[in-house]
Amino acid sequence: MSKYHTLLNILDRLRSETTTLHTAKYNPSPEDIEGTNQARARAFIHLYLKVSFGILDFNSREYFVTDGTNDGGIDGYYINTDNKTISFLQSKFRTTEKNFESKKIQLEEILVMDINRILEGEENDENGNAYNGKIKQLIRDIRKIDDIARYKYQVVLLANLDGVSQTKLRYLSGGYPIQVIDYENCYEKLVFPVISGTYFNATDLKIFIDLSNKNAGSKISYTVQTKSSQCEITVLFVPTLEVAKILYKYKNSILKFNPRSYLDFEGQKVNNSIRETILKSSTNEFALYNNGITMLSDETYINEKIGQKNKAQLSVKNPQIINGGQTSFTLSRILEENIDGNFEQVFEGKEVLLKIITLIDNNGTSSNHLRKLQLIDDISTATNQQTPVITADRFSNEHIHIGLQKILFERYGVLYERKRGEFGDGIFNHYVKQDQVIERNLFFRLYYAANGNLNKSVEKKLFLKQDFTEKTLSELDKLDNFYFAYLCFKKLYKAKNNFQKVEKNIYGQLFVMTLKYKPAKPNSYWAVINDKITDFKIEWEEFIKQVSLISKSHKRTYIDKDTQKPVSFFSETKWYRSILFEQDVINYFVHKGKIEEHNITVEDKSAKLRDFQKSDLSKENAEINHQRNKERLSRAQDFISKLQTEISELDKKINSSPSENHKQMLLKWKAEKSEKLIEIEIAVERYKSWIQEDVERLANFVDPPK
Repeated sequence: MSKYHTLLNILDRLRSETTTLHTAKYNPSPEDIEGTNQARARAFIHLYLKVSFGILDFNSREYFVTDGTNDGGIDGYYINTDNKTISFLQSKFRTTEKNFESKKIQLEEILVMDINRILEGEENDENGNAYNGKIKQLIRDIRKIDDIARYKYQVVLLANLDGVSQTKLRYLSGGYPIQVIDYENCYEKLVFPVISGTYFNATDLKIFIDLSNKNAGSKISYTVQTKSSQCEITVLFVPTLEVAKILYKYKNSILKFNPRSYLDFEGQKVNNSIRETILKSSTNEFALYNNGITMLSDETYINEKIGQKNKAQLSVKNPQIINGGQTSFTLSRILEENIDGNFEQVFEGKEVLLKIITLIDNNGTSSNHLRKLQLIDDISTATNQQTPVITADRFSNEHIHIGLQKILFERYGVLYERKRGEFGDGIFNHYVKQDQVIERNLFFRLYYAANGNLNKSVEKKLFLKQDFTEKTLSELDKLDNFYFAYLCFKKLYKAKNNFQKVEKNIYGQLFVMTLKYKPAKPNSYWAVINDKITDFKIEWEEFIKQVSLISKSHKRTYIDKDTQKPVSFFSETKWYRSILFEQDVINYFVHKGKIEEHNITVEDKSAKLRDFQKSDLSKENAEINHQRNKERLSRAQDFISKLQTEISELDKKINSSPSENHKQMLLKWKAEKSEKLIEIEIAVERYKSWIQEDVERLANFVDPPK
């Protein structure tokens, strides 16, 4: 799915939030194409209001949408009382991907914005036409602002605009600064944040506290001196409803320093336990059972005298939750599910322990900032225990992964999951589907496979072993190879479950498809894949056939049920799991040459080991090798005894097998063990020969002259 189609999906989901009052405007019949386009254009303004100002409720956003007849060229507005700014919006939504990403707003369209007339209190345009009700509402809202002299104005253009200086834009808008959100900024600053739940940052957080059951004050405070900076720790119990509201509004933007985002499925056991304690209990067991939440803050204040009985207010600046993210997000999900019902009753009387660590930065230098970040990382590592934090999670916030995530989305619309669970909110709200998200290890496997490194593509824990640098992010051809291979992967591979291992032969096929068929332009990839997939499968089968005819080392043996004699055959699985598979693929498809015979047998490997032993001329190492060969012989003889016993037991079971299928399974096991037995018996004779050679070599060893 392209970024534009993801945008359309988000707009349609926002339209579905409409209430009965606005149904006709936002949900026309599917046959009404023009009505749908107009509804999406209004929803585009909703998207900006939601992401930029954190307005989650549909009706609250609709209040600020003014688009319509006689709107004075203003499609929406917002009065931000926190930073004293009034924003005037003009939006040009385009109904096709091509137009959305290329068609530009006409400068004359900026001139029609009657900002000055509206700010001067005029209720009619210059032609004497009365402004619509929403524009008159805007005028009333501005009149109500007591400290209007402190406010600034800005124009926000949701449109494409190139080559016009800010000076000229100010002139066109009547002297006001203009922020342009073109299609690229839309994808980066509106679409991606809403998918990942990072669209609205908390700066000053206010939490109300219940004092009715706090006998000795609302909090405990303690000052700690660390090697990085001084910290003040504040510990108190807060209502679970307050925590739920925080995460409902700020989502993953308040979990930036948490090593992972909300885990819908992997953390299901913990989530269900939290949910059950909240929903099925009317008392406050939650305060006993839950480990609590740890929050970072730049400044923390608490006031117990706010003119309300048994109430206090906690104020936190630039908060970030570094532990307890699962708890917080699960509480927000419960709130979201009950937002139109009795949510206050659900959370009533239930509290959770909150520990706030206020990081005191005395001089604000860059070195102090780095120490502060290291302290944050140390605290995060030490406090995350509830749902296991794997090692890879701790690297997810590294600059290289943030940059990789950005370029993959901007260039291909691919959602690279650097932090587990970070797109859970987008999936939960149906903005995107699970199959649009690529797991971090799978990305690196596909990348290395697409660029010919098949052996590396199957290494374990590849996310931790990858060797990406800043230079890698600029190698667009290699990233294009990944994207083509990624689309091929979707076509070639159908997993039975999310945990099914992808074998190396699949990665080999992706490499060959990329090598042979990848066109120059990414927008042609799908068409080429669909056109070439059948031809490729025929060529791949011919490749396997050629390998099977010459391979000597990738054999499997089984006992023929009729003759009871061993039968050998080419094992495709054994072959593609070997280190030779990559070289065979490259020889056949890259160098167009004949595949080399597979003569690397157990004997060849043993000969290499023996040559290595003989290459060292020191007597000390010769004695060490002699001892090691004796140990090898002993282990091999023990293994032979074990295999002989197991084969004897299998013979008994075969003779008494209750069914033909069971008997065939036992015969297969016997064949595998018999094959291994022959291999080990050969090894025993080899080790005996080596030991005899060692004895003769040591007896005739001449020390070098002093």
